[in-house]
Amino acid sequence: MKQYLFVAIFVISFFIYGCSSQAQKEKVSDLDFTVVEENAIPEELKNVIEEKKEAPFHMSYTNKDKIYIVVGYGEQQTGGYSIEVPQLYKTESSIVIDTNLIGPTKEAVAKKSYPYIVVMTQFEDLPIEYQ
Repeated sequence: MKQYLFVAIFVISFFIYGCSSQAQKEKVSDLDFTVVEENAIPEELKNVIEEKKEAPFHMSYTNKDKIYIVVGYGEQQTGGYSIEVPQLYKTESSIVIDTNLIGPTKEAVAKKSYPYIVVMTQFEDLPIEYQ
């Protein structure tokens, strides 16, 4: 009897934890953001991007009441790539950013490139999840 009770408690607690964990991942609200042009990126952040650009990376940088979220796709063999941001939103426990690398056109120049995107939004004291 004790074994069944223990199993039942374990199953119920696992179910409750799973539901609460899923609730923390649900979107609370979309976040307004701006894609930052290269000439408007803070100098300190530009330097870090330059150091990391050869390999895929993601990072954030806080400046007063703004947060800059950066996603880099590493070295590519041609130019002409672009990056889209289908979603940037807040959950109860994090900020979630979803980005996609869009391939170059057939006319792209065969020169190495290092595509990355910098988006700026209001500061939230939450960890960032990159998708």
